[in-house]
Amino acid sequence: MEAGLQINWLVATYACLQFVAWGFLSILIAEVIRDSYHAACHHVQWLSKWHNKHHQVYKRDLSIISLEAYKDSQLYHDIVESILLLVIIGAIAIIFRPVGLWLGVLYAATFLYGASLRYFLGRVETDYTHKPGALEVIPSVWWVNRTYHWRHHFDDVNAYYSGVFPLVDKVLGTALSVKGKTVALTGASGSLGQALTAELVAKNAKVIALTTNPENIVEQPRVTALAWESGKESELFERLRKVDILIINHGVNVYGSRTSEDIDKSFEVNAFSAVRLMDVFFSTVTGADAKATKEIWINTSEAEVSPALSPLYELSKRTLGNIITLKRLDSPCTVRKLILGPFKSQLNPYGVMSAQQVAKGIVFLARRDFRNIIVTVNPLTYIFFPIKELTTWLYYRVFSKK
Repeated sequence: MEAGLQINWLVATYACLQFVAWGFLSILIAEVIRDSYHAACHHVQWLSKWHNKHHQVYKRDLSIISLEAYKDSQLYHDIVESILLLVIIGAIAIIFRPVGLWLGVLYAATFLYGASLRYFLGRVETDYTHKPGALEVIPSVWWVNRTYHWRHHFDDVNAYYSGVFPLVDKVLGTALSVKGKTVALTGASGSLGQALTAELVAKNAKVIALTTNPENIVEQPRVTALAWESGKESELFERLRKVDILIINHGVNVYGSRTSEDIDKSFEVNAFSAVRLMDVFFSTVTGADAKATKEIWINTSEAEVSPALSPLYELSKRTLGNIITLKRLDSPCTVRKLILGPFKSQLNPYGVMSAQQVAKGIVFLARRDFRNIIVTVNPLTYIFFPIKELTTWLYYRVFSKK
């Protein structure tokens, strides 16, 4: 009897796991279909005529121009999209038969239900990504919140297509748009600075090249050179007010030196200057749209978790990395870490990667909304850094206060 009960329990457990797996897959498929349809609405002309009604109904604070126009947009976009989604997921469930697939049908039905409430009853409050008012939080990395979706309407309509989970945006590289954005970049005359400038300009961004050697910046469209040096961070306030993305990339490597002067220099340039510049930029995150559009990218280096054969470089970069992890707990805007392996530059003539490769990797991952951007040939960094970052974040979260 006991053996029979055990076998039945194992069968039931297997059936439950199978149901959950198919259910998860069906929801994933539903999201891919819905977001792919949304992307198609921006690239297929006859679909865009219907979808434009959705975009035309909102003011910049996501309030609607009129209830009639809002209902019209629900009919021509949300209801059409939901019916299409329900039909496709229903067909998949019928054809392939696993019971778990009907969870996706139920998931799709909730969108049609919400759209029907909005169209027939004018229930605007059910549209959670379009609730009007000031943006209060930064864009979420795990799901689509109001701030994330606001960018689709008023930052770049050809990006940020996802509606609930940003999976499709991550695949397409539309989870962050740099098109038309103003990017300020420190260390702009270095190898990585120049490579990043070229990569950002190619993506239609405007670059303010901050450097101690502005004469080394090649004159080109959409690039402005600006003389700047460590210790003068506060002087950049007015410039940074109009900057969308600040990339902190300057640094110094004293190699094997351990003199007091080089200790001061390493920590001043690699850590404290970056933190001060970060604070200046934070003070510019004001206004209704700033939380959605402003970002900081900080080059903390692979030295956070692995040796760089330069003790003071490692110590100062690890200090910077830990401070950034602490400050991200209360950051008023998105902060990305750049964890970069050895590339050829003036700081490291023995690098095994090229600055161009690293720059392409940074922009590629940023456009997929990676908050910790790892570009290295060292496979251990991809293992050790996430563990280090998670444990450090948890420790700071528990034992520090706002």
